[in-house]
Amino acid sequence: MDWVAWHDKYDNPASVLAGRLAAVQGVVRDTLDELPAGPVTALSMCAGQGRDLLGVLATHPRRADVRARLVELDPRNAAVAEERARQAGLAGVDVVRGDAGLMRHYRDVAPVDLVLACGVFGNLTDADVLRTVEACAQLCREGGTVVWTRHRRAPDLVPVIAEWFGVRGFEQVHLSDPAAGFGVGAHRLRHPPKPLQSADRIFTFVPEKQAPAH
Repeated sequence: MDWVAWHDKYDNPASVLAGRLAAVQGVVRDTLDELPAGPVTALSMCAGQGRDLLGVLATHPRRADVRARLVELDPRNAAVAEERARQAGLAGVDVVRGDAGLMRHYRDVAPVDLVLACGVFGNLTDADVLRTVEACAQLCREGGTVVWTRHRRAPDLVPVIAEWFGVRGFEQVHLSDPAAGFGVGAHRLRHPPKPLQSADRIFTFVPEKQAPAH
């Protein structure tokens, strides 16, 4: 799989991925709009080319407030994300080329206001999805928001993921209609973050389910 060429599907406005990207960007934009004045921190797991976050920050009034870390394993996609951030003048964006399944990439920035786990849950075992939800309760500050995606193919895990977030103290602020053909959720943490776990690995992509980060 050419992970860079895969991103070309976002450029087709009729594609499911283009619709999902628009939905994610809408939730990210709303989240930034609602945050109180002052610095904003964000992180993106498996950030790909950073289209979801960078596409919003490029024109958002709060762009100068945001300090963001994007973690992406594919060096070509990471390079594209770096160039997008540079061209948009987003000096607060840091792109890390590494395995987004490792907690070490987040410990020095967490807890944050916004966590993006987009293009992640569809590539994991159910156990790792749950482990990542639990990690999000450590990575988010109180009042912080997780924006996540998951395909809606059978067995549809979207309602279960939403329930897992709820059990761990998150309030649901958005869940896309099943008719959309994709799952986009947003959950806000309603208690102080859990202590960061000592174990390093959060998740591992499953080869037979592998798809690029976005």
